[in-house]
Amino acid sequence: MPKKIMKQFFKPSVNWLLIFIPLTVAAEYFFHSSPTVLFLFSCLSIVPLAGWLGKATEHLAEKTGEGIGGLLNATFGNAAELIIALMALNKGLYDVVKASITGSIIGNLLLVLGAAFLAGGIKHKVQRFNPVGARTMGTVLTLASIGLIAPALFHYFGGSNIAHRESDLSFEIAVVLLITYLLSLLFSLKTHKQFFVGEAAEAAEVNEGKHGLWSTRKSLMVLAGATLFIAWMSEILVGSVELAAHAMGMTSIFVGVIVVAIIGNAAEHSTAIMVAMKNRMDLSVGIAIGSSVQVALFVAPVLVFLSRIVGPRPMDLVFTPIEILAIALAALITEQIDSDGESNWFEGVQLISVYIIFALVFYFLPA
Repeated sequence: MPKKIMKQFFKPSVNWLLIFIPLTVAAEYFFHSSPTVLFLFSCLSIVPLAGWLGKATEHLAEKTGEGIGGLLNATFGNAAELIIALMALNKGLYDVVKASITGSIIGNLLLVLGAAFLAGGIKHKVQRFNPVGARTMGTVLTLASIGLIAPALFHYFGGSNIAHRESDLSFEIAVVLLITYLLSLLFSLKTHKQFFVGEAAEAAEVNEGKHGLWSTRKSLMVLAGATLFIAWMSEILVGSVELAAHAMGMTSIFVGVIVVAIIGNAAEHSTAIMVAMKNRMDLSVGIAIGSSVQVALFVAPVLVFLSRIVGPRPMDLVFTPIEILAIALAALITEQIDSDGESNWFEGVQLISVYIIFALVFYFLPA
C-alpha cells in the first residue's frame, strides 16, 4: 500500500504547479521580485487552479446533461479569463483586455477544439456529434464576430470626427450582443434543447466513473476556492504584465492573445480533451465553441459595462485589424470543419496549425 501511494504521489501531474501559489506570494510580498519572475510564477500558478475549476464543473455537468453541462464548463472555464480581464480593466490596460478577448475566442475555437479532435480522434477513428447544434453555434459565432467587427469598421472608415461616438456605439452593440446571448440560452436549453443532446451511446460512458463523482457541495467549494485564488494570482499577473512583456521581448498584444488566453483556457483544455477521449463529442464541442460564443456575446459586453464602473474610462469594442481578421477566419474554418457533425484527428491538426500560424503572426507583430 505505501508503494502504491508513493507511486501515485510521484505520478506526473499539473497539480505539481500548485507549488507556484506560495512561491508567487513570497515573490510578491516578501522578496519583491522582478516583474518577469512575478509574471512567470503567477502564470504557472493559474494553470492548475483553472484545471481544478474545470474539474469541479465537470462533476457538476455529470448531473445536468450535455447541454447544461457544456454551459457550466464554458461559464466557469471562462472565469479565469474574466477575472484577469477585470484586473487589467481596473488598471486601464485596455489593449491587454481586448487581446485576451481575441485570444480566448480563437484559442477555444482553434487550440481547444483542435486538441479535443486530435486526442479523441487518435482513440476513436471517427467521432460524431449533433450537426444541427454545431451549425447553430457556428451561426451564433458568426453573428458574434460581426458584433465585434462592426465597431472596428466604424472606427477605420468613419473618419476623424467619430472618435467621441465609439464608446456609445460599443455600449449599444454590447447590449445587443448580451440580449442575443440570453436568447441563445433560451434556445439551446429550453425551446430546442434536442439539438444539443448527444447520442444515448455517449451518455452510457458517463456511468463508468460514477463511483468517483463529487457531491454538489464539494464541487461548489472547489469552484469558490479556485476562483478566489485565481483572482489573487491574476492581480499579481496583471501588475507585472507590461514590464515583463517588455523584458522578454514580447508585445502586450501577444501576451494577451496567446499567453494569457492559454493560461485562462486551461480548464477548457483539460475538460474538452478528457470528454473527447471518452467519445462525448457533443459535450466537448459544446465546451469549446460554447466558450468562444460566451466570450464574444457575454464576457466582452460585460467588460464594456464594467469599464464604466471600475475602469479609468469607458472601454470600446474597437479591435485592431489583425485581431478582427483572426476572429473572422477562426469562426470560418471552425464552421467548415464541424458542420458535418463528424470529426477525426486530422481535422484537429488543421485547427491547431491555424492557431500556430496566428501565434507566429502576433509574436512578430511590431509593438
